[in-house]
Amino acid sequence: MKRRNLLTQGAAALDLPLPADAQGRLLCYLELLERWNRVFNLTAVRDPERMVTAHLLDCLAVVPHLPPGTLADVGSGAGLPGIPLAVARPESRITLVETNQKKVAFLRQTVAELGLGNVTVYDGRVEDWDSAEIRDAVISRAFSPLGEFLRLTETRVVPGGTWLAMKGTHPQQELEKIPQGYEVEVIPLRVPGLQAERHLVKLKRLGQPRSRP
Repeated sequence: MKRRNLLTQGAAALDLPLPADAQGRLLCYLELLERWNRVFNLTAVRDPERMVTAHLLDCLAVVPHLPPGTLADVGSGAGLPGIPLAVARPESRITLVETNQKKVAFLRQTVAELGLGNVTVYDGRVEDWDSAEIRDAVISRAFSPLGEFLRLTETRVVPGGTWLAMKGTHPQQELEKIPQGYEVEVIPLRVPGLQAERHLVKLKRLGQPRSRP
């Protein structure tokens, strides 16, 4: 019950309206994560109540900044942020990109149990993803430095598309290494109950993508 209250209060603090079935699905997701975590090391956060803040609310805080259209969660891991975003935005088609086989198994099981018809799982590296499978936006959470994130995904985003990178403290050093040709916005995020800095780096490309050799 405390987890449910934390989620309800956190969503209200974020001023984030959720679909009618979202709360139940998000709590079911945490139960699955907690159960699988006993066998596989999916996430370092194991306290059930901390999971609400550090995982669910942390991911839901980016929902107001998502562009419309299709989205790929690169290096999805245990489904963060892709699964909470898919629950909160059922109209969005989201692909979870992950290489670790145990995590891929968890993602597929979770998508099936939650009935997430708007989610697919890609088992492999983003750079090996079919070049026809481009998206309106890509997002990552603790995946790689910004420059590497852009390099690996530059041909996976439509012209005029968006990159979103979830970061902790303001990533000044990473920002200095971003190549020319990108419009950059750094958005401070306030995550209810989380006593730590959080930022969302939003990038848009100026001009056309380079062709992959």
